[in-house]
Amino acid sequence: MTHALPLWVAIPVAALLVISGFITLTGTIGLLRLPTFFSRIHAPTLGNTLGVFCVLVASILAASYIEQRIVVHPILITFFLVITSPVTAMLLMRAAIKRQARADLEKQLDSERAGAGHAARDSKS
Repeated sequence: MTHALPLWVAIPVAALLVISGFITLTGTIGLLRLPTFFSRIHAPTLGNTLGVFCVLVASILAASYIEQRIVVHPILITFFLVITSPVTAMLLMRAAIKRQARADLEKQLDSERAGAGHAARDSKS
């Protein structure tokens, strides 16, 4: 059973879906092109959140017209995505910060050990 949407519904739905595609594509390009992990994780998170919001509004418009009542249950899907996407990005960034701090500490300890080894050899001579 197909329902033809009138232009006053079809145009905003189509525009929102196209905008969502461009926003998501921009986030994906940012993931590929940005130089550091922290900037790369930021772009897709924003693109995901904004892209899903546009799809949500388009879905609500189309489903509300077809059902002849306001349909708001897609908000639950978006609500969970809006909450989980930034939280996941923050957890990944915290893990990367801790990993980078650990690597810096190990590098510092290695350089101190190497310096202590040179000092011990120099004092013997």
